[in-house]
Amino acid sequence: MLESASTPPRRTRQLRSLLESAALEFLLEAHNGLSARIVEEAGFKGIWASGLAISAQLGVRDNNEASWTQVVDVAEFMADVTTIPILLDGDTGYGNFNNMRRLVRKLEQRGVAGVCIEDKLFPKTNSFIAGDRQPLAEINEFCGKIAAGKDIQSDDDFCIVARVEALIAGWDMAEALRRAEAYRLAGADAILIHSKLSRPDQILEFAQEWANRLPLVIVPTKYYSTPTEVFRRAGISAVIWANPLIRAAASAMQSVAAQIQREQSIAEVEDRIASMEEIFRLQGAEELEAAEERYFGARQNETRAIVLAASRGDGFASLTDDRPKVMLPIAGKPLLRHLVDKLKKRGIDDITVVAGYKAEAIDVGGIRVLINQQHSTTGELSSLRCARQHFTEDFVLIYGDVLFRSYILRDLLESEAPITVVIDSSQTQLTSDAGDFAWCSEADDRSSWGQAVRLKKISSGMGNSGAAPHGRWIGIVRVCGPGRDWFESALSGLRERADFDRLSVPDLINQLIADDKPVQVWYVHGHWLDVNSVRDLERAGNFAAGSH
Repeated sequence: MLESASTPPRRTRQLRSLLESAALEFLLEAHNGLSARIVEEAGFKGIWASGLAISAQLGVRDNNEASWTQVVDVAEFMADVTTIPILLDGDTGYGNFNNMRRLVRKLEQRGVAGVCIEDKLFPKTNSFIAGDRQPLAEINEFCGKIAAGKDIQSDDDFCIVARVEALIAGWDMAEALRRAEAYRLAGADAILIHSKLSRPDQILEFAQEWANRLPLVIVPTKYYSTPTEVFRRAGISAVIWANPLIRAAASAMQSVAAQIQREQSIAEVEDRIASMEEIFRLQGAEELEAAEERYFGARQNETRAIVLAASRGDGFASLTDDRPKVMLPIAGKPLLRHLVDKLKKRGIDDITVVAGYKAEAIDVGGIRVLINQQHSTTGELSSLRCARQHFTEDFVLIYGDVLFRSYILRDLLESEAPITVVIDSSQTQLTSDAGDFAWCSEADDRSSWGQAVRLKKISSGMGNSGAAPHGRWIGIVRVCGPGRDWFESALSGLRERADFDRLSVPDLINQLIADDKPVQVWYVHGHWLDVNSVRDLERAGNFAAGSH
């Protein structure tokens, strides 16, 4: 088959080139479509479809308990979502020469670039379980499998890698070399030499004696601490990292499952696990969305965000001499970066930040920066007016110094009300250093989600209400549908006031209420904080790290 210069080489050709490369190459284990896509995105040139890992993710042992058709089905899903070659861990070939022929035909049909078979008896046992007791296949019989696979393949570049298990099974170096040479003569495209020692001594001795008669592949599962340069100097062709992703997945799932069971909630783990949006991305949801726009018409009214970040932050002394408070580092990255990441995690990519003090120091990608040139003499509504051209049919207005758990934004985006404010019902005590307390039509009944609660007012003091507040506004408001016109109208009305330059977002919200516009309350119970002082920085670091 001819390949044009504009098209990438076939995956079989890619695998052959990888095995025959003069440089040391690397393959990483994957065990399903999701992990295969992750391997490719990480920059690897090839994927090792590990029999151990595939068996583990199916919940069975690596003893051919998963049928060969089940393994091939998994490999097909992996091939469908990637463009780099897959080398399948084909165990013993799943039977005799005839099984091997059928296996090769099916792998070629499903886009798998090659197969590695090992010289054990069927059904096999994992090499690191009771290795000394594992018998090996007769050399002639195994050579027949290799020859049968090579004879049946329709693509000349499809690769068969012969895995020599002699050293694992307790045989000497001479036997390992004898088997490798026989497999070379039978038509193998590469030799994989395996060892269970924690040092690479056997591998290096084999490589020296083998003298590059065929590409040599290794799997340093036991001798993983060996510097990679050692393998390079020994003339190894390819290194397979055979099982780290399945092990990483298992340990992460165990940790998260234990925490969820302990806390009976996912609120504290949500921000340290992959977002639903990231899973959708790995599944290729963007392609489906593009197809929907092509066939159904473009989607309307995607949510945008406006972030108010013009202030210096008076509570930080010299820390903000050369930057605004939204650029103070929290757990290794700027406060504003945390906020932008939260928004993007929820699919909000159009983000406008209204800056002011030391605006030139804002260095966060993926945002639009506007500048309130009068930031030193004006307040929040003046900054908001700078962004009025970005009021859309669906936007979130948010303070730039707020940290919060992702579910808060997720739940807010489910609201269908024209104006929705987020109120923390766990903070009901008026204090001298915290404002924006909210009085609502109903208290938070945490057993009744989605209750119709309206905001009555936001204030930093008791005013003439006499009653305790129902919570504290956390600095986030959602505007959608007719709410946009209400919002703009209230802002324009307040612009006529002589004290407009001193007004804040709560003043705008209270004006909406005065205009008899319904402002819906979305209650939360903690899981957020604002950063207003040096004392808050440590709390913010703990919060961002997931320990608060």
